[in-house]
Amino acid sequence: MLAVTPAQPAEKPMHASSLRAGALLALATLLCLLPFSCRAFHVDDPLFIWTARQIVEHPLDPYGFSLNWGITRMRMAEVTQNPPLADYYGALIGRVAGWSERAWHLGFLLPALVVILGTYRLATHFTRLPLVAAAATLLTPGFLVSSTSVMSDTLMLALWVLAAIFWLEGLKRVRPLYLVASAGLIAACALTKYFGASLILLLLVYSVAGQGRLGKYAWYMLIPIFILVGYQLWTKAMYGHGLLFGAAEFARIHREQSTKSVKAAMGLSFAGGCMLPALTLAPVLWSRKRIFWVSVVAALAGLSIGTGRVSLGISPQARATRLALRQHWPSVSIQLALCIAGGIFVVALATADFRKRKDAESLFLMLWVLGTFVFAAFLNWTLNARSVLPLIPAAGILLARRMQEIEGISEPRFRWKLVLAFALSGAVSLWITGADAALANSARTAAGIIHERTQSETGTVWFEGHWGFQYYMELYGAHAVDLENSTFNPGDFVVIPENNAVIPKMLPEQIATLEVVEVTLPQPITTIRRDLGAGFYSTYFGPLPFAVGKVPPERYYLFRLMSKVSASQLTPPTR
Repeated sequence: MLAVTPAQPAEKPMHASSLRAGALLALATLLCLLPFSCRAFHVDDPLFIWTARQIVEHPLDPYGFSLNWGITRMRMAEVTQNPPLADYYGALIGRVAGWSERAWHLGFLLPALVVILGTYRLATHFTRLPLVAAAATLLTPGFLVSSTSVMSDTLMLALWVLAAIFWLEGLKRVRPLYLVASAGLIAACALTKYFGASLILLLLVYSVAGQGRLGKYAWYMLIPIFILVGYQLWTKAMYGHGLLFGAAEFARIHREQSTKSVKAAMGLSFAGGCMLPALTLAPVLWSRKRIFWVSVVAALAGLSIGTGRVSLGISPQARATRLALRQHWPSVSIQLALCIAGGIFVVALATADFRKRKDAESLFLMLWVLGTFVFAAFLNWTLNARSVLPLIPAAGILLARRMQEIEGISEPRFRWKLVLAFALSGAVSLWITGADAALANSARTAAGIIHERTQSETGTVWFEGHWGFQYYMELYGAHAVDLENSTFNPGDFVVIPENNAVIPKMLPEQIATLEVVEVTLPQPITTIRRDLGAGFYSTYFGPLPFAVGKVPPERYYLFRLMSKVSASQLTPPTR
């Protein structure tokens, strides 16, 4: 049996210092996120909005509609790989506050606040510096960018943290109602994102390690298991296949085909980039020798990927990304080295903490971090910042645990270093969040410009590309191109975005006129750009969660067709 470190005084009444810390964290979270409350819907946001609208009309049939979110029209039950609890939350927001961007972003502020305040509460069980752990969670690109979306990621993490709090406190104080609440929260977490189901195993391993046996507490885990089995059976009856196992099969089929070493390097890149305090605090937490060797390993890995010396995979998208990176290999290599170094420090925090303490708490935190990393890098259908997000609170707690061991922690010199490290991480994280918001807003702006240009024309407006661009184009009455069924008439318009998902190419003999709509992005940093290696939402676009460099304008090609054309006559789509 592993030793159980005595719990910190989380069970005692809240002291004034805890209340002040909570108020400070809540204020800091609002200050970071409120400026983005009018951000345009982006990437997969529309899927959650459309499903929420469906739930308002048909509460027990969340995926009973079809849409074009790729090449052709499909049932939503086949498109989505997420369970519907976040959509039900969105439906509540829509019914109460409306369907505007501001209403939804303000509604999704609540899960963000729960994550930060919950991390503070959870950290009291592991460290004397819970405020540091919560700050390290807040001031990260992974958390801030994810929390400006209306997707399921931040809500899932909020439920994850709450479930962990109730389980730890219920187990240590033998409070059955706490364990029941935790079991219900685990089920809710898994029905928000399927990865939440891993909490069942994580908390069981922690409990067995601490108590040396499988106790009566294990029975409570049957609650989320039975709920998930019921969900699988219900969705199979509703849609012809169980969505829980269907998501696992989708991940198996579409998993990116690259070597394990490249997946590991990109996983470290995303872990380090999304958990930026692990890098900015490295000079305080690690010896110069350790930093030197980590830098050497990270530089070699970054240079190998940036120069295209290693294959990113066998798909056309991976080959295109590899060729694009070689055009900017010095910048990409340096940024990769920094992010990979940060990822190594994240993993080192978890493993070093366990090697030193060898107790149930250190095992819990290590498995939380490493389990999330393995899933994101090797098991998910694609690597993205959203799949790395769950490890951020655990990494924040580990940072605080390591920091409290440093001699002279209370000295003003040390505190100034801490403030500067967090200020740097926070400034970069807000910079990235602003750039991602500008990218999202550019699609809304482009849709408005295209509508103004074509509203007096007689031809139908078609468009390729999806994500937020599709949402706003459809609001203006345009039609998504169905590459299997659409037919374009003379005088019709086809809009093709340069930086989006599946896009076909037009042949010269099909084109009467061509106009280019450009929306300039104000910041020299971005989250989606293949030629810069930025793939925050998927490594299909690059091995970096974000990239610094000269960001080209977002370009939309507006074609007026000369003759009748079938969509099947277009040249094959590329990404």
